[in-house]
Amino acid sequence: MKKLNLNLAWKSFIYKILSTYFTRIYLIKAFVIACCLSAFIYSDYFGYRINALNSLFAVAGFWLLLGQRREIWFWSGFFIGLLWFYWISFSFVYYDLAFLIPLIILSIALFYAYTFWLIGVIGKTPYLQALLLLGMSFFEPFGFNWLKFELPLLHSYFQPTLLCLAAVLASIVVIKMAPKWLKLFAIPLVCFSLFFPTQKAHNPTMLDVALPKMHVLQSQRWDKAYQHDAISLNFKLIEEAIEAKKELIVLPESAFPLYLNRESFLMEKLLEYSQHIGIIAGSLTYEKERFYNSAYFFNQGVMEVAHKIVLVPFGEEIPFPEFMVTWINKLFFDGAKDYAKAKTPYDFHFKGLKLRNAICFEATKDKLYEGNPSVMIAISNNAWFSPSIEQTLQYLLLEYYAKKYNTTIYHSANAGKSGVILP
Repeated sequence: MKKLNLNLAWKSFIYKILSTYFTRIYLIKAFVIACCLSAFIYSDYFGYRINALNSLFAVAGFWLLLGQRREIWFWSGFFIGLLWFYWISFSFVYYDLAFLIPLIILSIALFYAYTFWLIGVIGKTPYLQALLLLGMSFFEPFGFNWLKFELPLLHSYFQPTLLCLAAVLASIVVIKMAPKWLKLFAIPLVCFSLFFPTQKAHNPTMLDVALPKMHVLQSQRWDKAYQHDAISLNFKLIEEAIEAKKELIVLPESAFPLYLNRESFLMEKLLEYSQHIGIIAGSLTYEKERFYNSAYFFNQGVMEVAHKIVLVPFGEEIPFPEFMVTWINKLFFDGAKDYAKAKTPYDFHFKGLKLRNAICFEATKDKLYEGNPSVMIAISNNAWFSPSIEQTLQYLLLEYYAKKYNTTIYHSANAGKSGVILP
């Protein structure tokens, strides 16, 4: 009898969970919320930047989310994780682990689902929910920090700052929760968020920089059969930039798909070119039995090398204790070692300017903006995740950091969006 009762109790519990969390209205509400808070990425991806629509979708998303039950928070996190980060799984193709793509996508979505669920559980009121949502800007699971809710405000009538986001959320909470005439307190909050004072952008000394568009497939990038073509393409682009009388050419991350410091002929050729133009190019470095993802700078016959200081979690390093790192690398990555990294940001000096070096992911980390550099050279290889919205999200993040730190960013990307990003 007891066993029967236990079985019935367990089945009743499972039924209750399923019937609660898989309610159609909850799923629809959560999907709409996620779409509103993701619209800015996809509109930009398809080439549309409309401040009015971005403002409307951002406010609608936050309005619909605040005050909801934990079940809706759960599914909102699930769909946001899906819409923002599904592309993370694409890189597994190049490790012969394509079969893991559905599992990785589901894992990412569930991770953010449970993160949002915790906000719904802890946040018993919209006030607390808004505060916890603000805290998401400081949430960096495994060092990954691309979920920032300031971003939906980037190309809108609001400023993409934490204070402005706080004012938007506070005004929504006041309108929803405050009794009658106290709702009027939302007016100054709305005005503050619309007319948020911003720091005056500096007037940068603009460099005449060549940022060539490259679309080399990741399947070709490290193919030795393609190596000669890659080098020839780089030399051709450098020669075209010299002919166009450019001051500097910036080639993307891994533009030279080899250990450049061990290729004396290539270094001599680049030093020769550097008598006519400054050259920054991505490549690898092997020294003292360590591997580095690096940027090489050639100028006036002199070479400098800057190593990456923030590595991509699960891509360039496994963010776990050492005993787990060895096991995971052996199981999934044929025993490959994590990359080594430098400790502090590095500046190249060119034409009297300091050029802060940043390689791909680290250009979206606050650590690289220490000292508020006026100019940053960011190089990326987005072919790992192409085609997807990854390059769009990265570029939006670069725009966000350019505004936040008043930094002019020269971005050169393979299979991504290159350009000059002004504060």
